[in-house]
Amino acid sequence: MRGDEVIGWLLGSDPAVRWQVERDLVDAPRERWEATRARVSREGMGARLLAHQDADGQWAGGAHFPRGWFETGRPREAEQPWTATGWSLKDLREWGVGAPALGDTAARLAESCRWEYDDLPFWGGEVDVCINAFTLGSGAWLGVDVSALARWFPEHQLADGGWNCEAEEGDSVRSSFHSTLNALRGMLAYERETGDRMLRASRARGEEYLLARKLAYRASTGELVGDFVTTFAYPERHRYSSLTALDHFRDAARSGGRGPDPRMADAVEMVRAARHPDGTWHQEAVLPGRTWFPIDAPEGEPSPWLTLMALRVLRWWSDARFPVDS
Repeated sequence: MRGDEVIGWLLGSDPAVRWQVERDLVDAPRERWEATRARVSREGMGARLLAHQDADGQWAGGAHFPRGWFETGRPREAEQPWTATGWSLKDLREWGVGAPALGDTAARLAESCRWEYDDLPFWGGEVDVCINAFTLGSGAWLGVDVSALARWFPEHQLADGGWNCEAEEGDSVRSSFHSTLNALRGMLAYERETGDRMLRASRARGEEYLLARKLAYRASTGELVGDFVTTFAYPERHRYSSLTALDHFRDAARSGGRGPDPRMADAVEMVRAARHPDGTWHQEAVLPGRTWFPIDAPEGEPSPWLTLMALRVLRWWSDARFPVDS
């Protein structure tokens, strides 16, 4: 497909994709993409996921896992299901569903939903940085006072500037690319929804952790940190990739964050290299686990979500102006 054909193909996608194409790729007037965004809660994926909500405000009867997941004898290492409340809220928020479409969900969850870890109340978070990051973003989006949870992030930031879900169990003092990016995205969502900049310095440290490693490499050896860096999938759930990291930095720049940094160059080339001759990016490795319904293309087929993300990252990068060494 030519470039205009790819854009046309994307504009024919679900409204959750379409409004972002209109905003980020074709520079449509604000009233146009906002009108498309308003449709996400009424049709397509957004409406389908909202229809699965339980009467008590939850999805699948649980916070991070469906109700009864552990009672059936499933080990913690079994395939993670993606149907429970935290994951569903994360999807709806990232697809652009407006908070009013969820009505009194926040209040219902305050009454009904507890974390599987220590039976803690939902909006207070728990000990896992990724779970807390998703909860921080979703709480701010739904108007919950999650300022106490926001303060958890700088308090648990590791010495190297990032975060690691294993740190709370004492299993690691080194940060994880996955955990760090999830923390950064949750913190950015909190700032954007509330206007509170209390996390900006902490977020800058975390972003520097990734930038110092060029979004891809081990600080100790300079080797690629893992194949996941160049494996692109949507939904990414909790998993890191160079594409998802670049999309975070692009998104942060929209809120006054730093613009493209020369240290992102290798990651940008990884994204360029993944483009297929048809002009799209293909689904590479869908994370296994139960879902309510398919969200994106099957593995090996052109992905609207990945193509949207890649095109807007490359557009952002191509518009950058870097100083030339004298």
